[in-house]
Amino acid sequence: MAALLAGSRVGAARAAARRGPLVSCRRWAGAPADTVYDVVVSGGGLVGAAMACALGYDIHFHDKKILLLEAGPKKVLEKLPETYSNRVSSISPGSATLLSSFGAWDHICNMRYRAFRRMQVWDACSEALIMFDKDNLDDMGYIVENDVIMHALTKQLEAVSDRVTVLYRSKAVGYTWPSPISMADSSPWVHITLGDGSTLQTKLLIGADGHNSGVRQAAGIQNVSWDYDQSAVVATLHLSEVTENNVAWQRFLPSGPIALLPWSDANHTDFVDSASTMLHYAVAFLKPTKVSARQLPPSVAKVDAKSRVLFPLGLGHAAEYVRPRLALIGDAAHRVHPLAGQGVNMGFGDISSLVHHLRTAAFDGKDLGSMSHLTGYETDRQRHNTALLAATDLLKRLYSTSATPLVLLRTWGLQATNAVSPLKEQIMAFASK
Repeated sequence: MAALLAGSRVGAARAAARRGPLVSCRRWAGAPADTVYDVVVSGGGLVGAAMACALGYDIHFHDKKILLLEAGPKKVLEKLPETYSNRVSSISPGSATLLSSFGAWDHICNMRYRAFRRMQVWDACSEALIMFDKDNLDDMGYIVENDVIMHALTKQLEAVSDRVTVLYRSKAVGYTWPSPISMADSSPWVHITLGDGSTLQTKLLIGADGHNSGVRQAAGIQNVSWDYDQSAVVATLHLSEVTENNVAWQRFLPSGPIALLPWSDANHTDFVDSASTMLHYAVAFLKPTKVSARQLPPSVAKVDAKSRVLFPLGLGHAAEYVRPRLALIGDAAHRVHPLAGQGVNMGFGDISSLVHHLRTAAFDGKDLGSMSHLTGYETDRQRHNTALLAATDLLKRLYSTSATPLVLLRTWGLQATNAVSPLKEQIMAFASK
């Protein structure tokens, strides 16, 4: 979507990029020989760490030198705290498969997570609803604390420390891109300067440094973005009933969606300034106003006041995911509204695709930083991500109004989709990747 919005200017930039990077280059004649890595991943969050794990555990990269740069300290989780963290992710079955491929999912299963097997979504302005489930009640997804995922990734990185080097408290502050035409006195690799003044080189730089990506900005890649002028409030709720909730609930309000996810993480796009007020709103909004055959969500007993966190919402999309010796993944390439719970899953999907194309290149003995296979990754992921970004943005705008014609349109759309099983199955299959 964003690539289309960028118009002809993006086309011109892409044409120039195929000939060589847009930013200026420096020659390194006489410079001391830096350590040369096959792949450097800049950004050690969930997506960056998972990318390093995926490469470290793949047999095709056992002879490669991999480096992960993380600006923050090493995060150690000695034991699970009794209280749940308010930073959680909805992990799709496809993402769980990726995490399983290098052993991280086993750690998560031995720690703490909650599966959900149904999802009920309905409209605040009408009685229209849609229920997603499967006949055999397979898991539709998993709610996992980010700290738990990060701990699992860290443990797996420690196990392949001979193949993957992790530099904590190390941030890249400068990049020098290779000349389009290799010269004897010019480095053919990406040259990276760290905050402590040290330098290194890499045959492929992977930017996983978030939606304000310094890698993307340094490469001059255009990013189409806008803010929604809304913020999400995340909090931990305590339920009244002793019940095993395996349903994800979401109701669309004109002010934004409110969701109740197993194990009691609630999201609302309005800031609420007291626990009692939030409790009142949560119960009122989640319960339908008329008697219906729909399943009712569990009632809320109280809100953990210390668990509330506010963060702004927005959308973003890089016009290009790749340049020579450069690839963007995760939020560095795209930022999405959380109403569909697909943010980190899109990043994990990027990893699966990029590793697939890099694996093929490594097997064939090709240069990992060559555009011949990086463009394959870009094509695969832009087709998927732009469709998801467009659908999520449309839903956000469609459900942010109480105008009668649009309420009727979305009511019909929900009812029609709920009635057509093959369509629902296609939506679930797309979201589970």
